[in-house]
Amino acid sequence: MTLDRPEARNAIDATVSAALGAALELLDGDPDLRVGVLTGAGPAFCAGADLKAVAAGRPLNDPDHEEWGLGGFVRHPVDAPLIAAVNGAALGGGTELALACDLVVMADDAVLGLPEPRRGLVAGAGGLLRLGRQLPPKVAAEVVLTGAPMPAAEAYRFGLANRVVPRGQVLAVALGLAAEIAVNAPLAVTTSKRLLGLSIDGDHDQDALWRYNAAAVAEILASADAAEGTAAFAERRSPRWSAGPTTQEDP
Repeated sequence: MTLDRPEARNAIDATVSAALGAALELLDGDPDLRVGVLTGAGPAFCAGADLKAVAAGRPLNDPDHEEWGLGGFVRHPVDAPLIAAVNGAALGGGTELALACDLVVMADDAVLGLPEPRRGLVAGAGGLLRLGRQLPPKVAAEVVLTGAPMPAAEAYRFGLANRVVPRGQVLAVALGLAAEIAVNAPLAVTTSKRLLGLSIDGDHDQDALWRYNAAAVAEILASADAAEGTAAFAERRSPRWSAGPTTQEDP
């Protein structure tokens, strides 16, 4: 998935939100699509919300799916893992897109940041909700309150990025990570993502989490993929996965 408004540094308007939201629906609805990779065209990843649209009073979200949030992305849950290939500056909503992904690969000259307070705004598309869960509290407070950009090396140091590579390698490395994920059993991957997300969110008590964990493990152990994975290991061959995505309800 490529944000393709290089003349506007890939800023997000309603058209971008509708297109990106539709891409996530396609990703989640096609069992042959295992991983989503998001990147930007041109030198920037995403400059955030289109402030010209904001100033003109035009909407930023998909009018048919306000529930998906900025970019049709930040409140659009999907089973498939998402990787942000941050090829350049990711500011405001661009950082919020990256925070909504499961993995992040950054160019060594890219930056993240939430400069909204410098414009009299706040990071309302999940930045203030997610950053404190992904950074130490004092580090998150500095990013949020100063609005200063965080270089890629610092993002890697504090765990916001999984890889930092030369700009020309960002997409290839992200696709390589996607390939590593895609060879795994799809049911195991989607269930693992869901369980990990529940544990990170902290919105459920421990008993509820353990009940869900037990139910999810039982579902996996009873799946055709679990039988195939163990058989393939014993027979020293590549597994042939067949199970679709889990339909287990969250607690």
